[in-house]
Amino acid sequence: MSEHHGYSEKDVQREVTELESKSATAARIFDLRRIIGGLFVIYGVIVMIAGFTASDASLDKSEGVNINLWTGLGMLILGLFFLAWLKLRPMAPPEAPPEERASE
Repeated sequence: MSEHHGYSEKDVQREVTELESKSATAARIFDLRRIIGGLFVIYGVIVMIAGFTASDASLDKSEGVNINLWTGLGMLILGLFFLAWLKLRPMAPPEAPPEERASE
């Protein structure tokens, strides 16, 4: 019984393959490493800019340590780490269940 409601086995298999590829693409787009890394890079740059423009009064409050500059640098490094991790170790595409691999 290869025909079922007007769809052949080949049509169903093509549709499943297409949906699996769309799912893998969506998983890569919404990978948490990309989101976390991007946010840390953006916020790190913003906080570093605040550190570069720090007034003498704010430096006196922190006993001469430019907290914004160092925190921003740390956030930037962490964000770049997440993005490098994403680039060096991308998500593997999901494997087919064993029953589908056996039928191929």
